[in-house]
Amino acid sequence: MRPRGLATRRAVQLVALAGVLGLTLTTPAGAESRDISRDTLAADDGWAAADGGTTGGSTADDAHVFTVRTRGELVRALDGGSATPKIIRIAGTIDANTGDDGRRLDCADYATDGYDLKKYLAAYDPRVWGAAKPSGPQEEARRASAAKQRERVELAVGSNTTIVGLRGAVLKGASLQLKGVDNVIVRNLELRDAYDCFPVWQPNTGGLGDWKTAYDNIWVSGSSHVWVDHVTVSDKGHPDEDEPTYFGRNYLRHDGLLDITNASDLVTVSWSRFVDHDKGMLIGSGDTATGDRGKLRVTLHHNQFENVVQRAPRVRFGQVHVYNNRYVVPADAHDYRYSLGVSTESAVYAENNAFTTPGHVEVADLVKNWNGTALHQTGTLFNGYPVDLLAIHNAYNSGSERDLTADVGWTPTLHQKIDSAVKADREVARGAGAGRIR
Repeated sequence: MRPRGLATRRAVQLVALAGVLGLTLTTPAGAESRDISRDTLAADDGWAAADGGTTGGSTADDAHVFTVRTRGELVRALDGGSATPKIIRIAGTIDANTGDDGRRLDCADYATDGYDLKKYLAAYDPRVWGAAKPSGPQEEARRASAAKQRERVELAVGSNTTIVGLRGAVLKGASLQLKGVDNVIVRNLELRDAYDCFPVWQPNTGGLGDWKTAYDNIWVSGSSHVWVDHVTVSDKGHPDEDEPTYFGRNYLRHDGLLDITNASDLVTVSWSRFVDHDKGMLIGSGDTATGDRGKLRVTLHHNQFENVVQRAPRVRFGQVHVYNNRYVVPADAHDYRYSLGVSTESAVYAENNAFTTPGHVEVADLVKNWNGTALHQTGTLFNGYPVDLLAIHNAYNSGSERDLTADVGWTPTLHQKIDSAVKADREVARGAGAGRIR
């Protein structure tokens, strides 16, 4: 091995020589040396390539190409969610919890009308309040406080928009809202910590009650032709595992990492990392949301789900192609629940995905049946060994969950080359996430 000092000196010499000769050193792969902001989705790259494809803001004129470094600049570039073709390049770290004067805001800055968490807990303790929905002064104050934060952190993204991160770009505390829009691209960006200061207590949820939080890092709602690529999404900064327990339930501060709901359609999520989170990705609004029928056509490929407790993804109604993804459950993840959630009328077609888990997580744990009927799977790799995910699920969950059939009623045709799970596992580990576009 070459001594570090010698290697360093050699690098310095090369840079100096390049300067003398007027040369430009090439940038290593993955360092975003090319302009990716006008890239469009390839013609065969998943469901977002259907029906005209996804081009984002690639046709934007020079007056609608922005480089933004602050929340204020980002808000102005988004233009209230207008449909004008636009390209927004994010530079550095932007914190959505920032005032118009640039001052960092915390939860105390949003609290209003006398809201106080200790008073809220005392008022709605189930032993005192019972099972009724919270109401009264503290709940009203919570709503008013939540509205102040929502105004800051929810950022509306309009149709015909491309958002890209420059090298090392981070968007903190924000919830990108794609609501009722078409033709949007989000790439090469780290999104972290969409932190809800004011969760609401819901006494009747799940029989024991639960805390409900407000913000997904990215929410695709009633939208179509969306391409999310090479993003890294996490709770970094405020992990929920550090939060306390109230009323016997975890006081979660984060909702989904990326949710696709309300009859959204034609979405491709590729080469992205979803990290250290409870409920990762929900596709579909609810078991009774019949408006989702015929919609929610989504492709997930070459993504890494790392230490995601559940919903990777959970699917209702949609035709969802899940291929060449990498799932990593760390050894200390004792709260792991499942990865693939098969819910009402869902049609998940899973191919050549790789799972790496510790000994306490078994193959039968990977799939959860939430009132679903079918799951197609092939080429699954579990800790280096090929397994039949469907057969094992049916065998080990017989009696507790009804068996799933293999016939999901469709076969994907719109996709790029599908690699073996072995190759995908290796390639995704190396290439998924922000800053790794080649």
